[in-house]
Amino acid sequence: MASCWLAILLSVLGGTCAQAESALPQEIRLAGEAWQGYTDADGTGLGWDILRQVFEPAGIELVIQSVPYTRSIGLVQRGEADAWVGSYRNEVGEGVFYPRWHYDVDQISALGLIELPAPSLATLGQYRLVWMRGYAYQRYLPNLTRYREVQRQSDILNMLNLDRTDFYIDARTEVDETLEAARDPARYRITDLTRLPVYLGFADNPRGRALAQLYDRRMEQLVELHSLRPLFERWQQPYPFD
Repeated sequence: MASCWLAILLSVLGGTCAQAESALPQEIRLAGEAWQGYTDADGTGLGWDILRQVFEPAGIELVIQSVPYTRSIGLVQRGEADAWVGSYRNEVGEGVFYPRWHYDVDQISALGLIELPAPSLATLGQYRLVWMRGYAYQRYLPNLTRYREVQRQSDILNMLNLDRTDFYIDARTEVDETLEAARDPARYRITDLTRLPVYLGFADNPRGRALAQLYDRRMEQLVELHSLRPLFERWQQPYPFD
């Protein structure tokens, strides 16, 4: 009799798991800013390649919407997208669910004029800082007291040149892109500060949580098998799971 009840229980649990898998949507609606070589609007880039390898083998197609970063968060909070890319953990609280696994790591760097001393995490709080609107770096870098957000990346070099700020803080790829627009790049210095894990921020609803659960399960498998390493090598980016 005990073995009979055990068989029934396993059958019920198996059916429940199968129903949960079949209840997953056939697509995941991803919103994100168009970062060159990472999450380009045409669907190319390392970030999109990583997420395809996570979801497509599970039968879930990526549906990509390229929008400014702050708008991507709003789409997820309103349930109009399932997740946005490029978030730091607990960056947003309301209407958002964070998974256990990150999918990449950002090298956070500072861009400033060469005549200023190179900053460090210990000294960064002494300076006037700027970063792009929506990036809450004060939550992740210590002792920051003088900072503000700007709307346009094109304003950064002028702000540095006119002594309106001391350092521009961003991921290294964005800092490099900003410096490429300088007429005299030798006037500036880039200083690497720290590395921050990068997450998907999922919608805090049943669909978002089901997708997040699948994402965590798939990421664990891919990292254990080193399956993502060839993608980082192809895009000539450091592997974030060593």
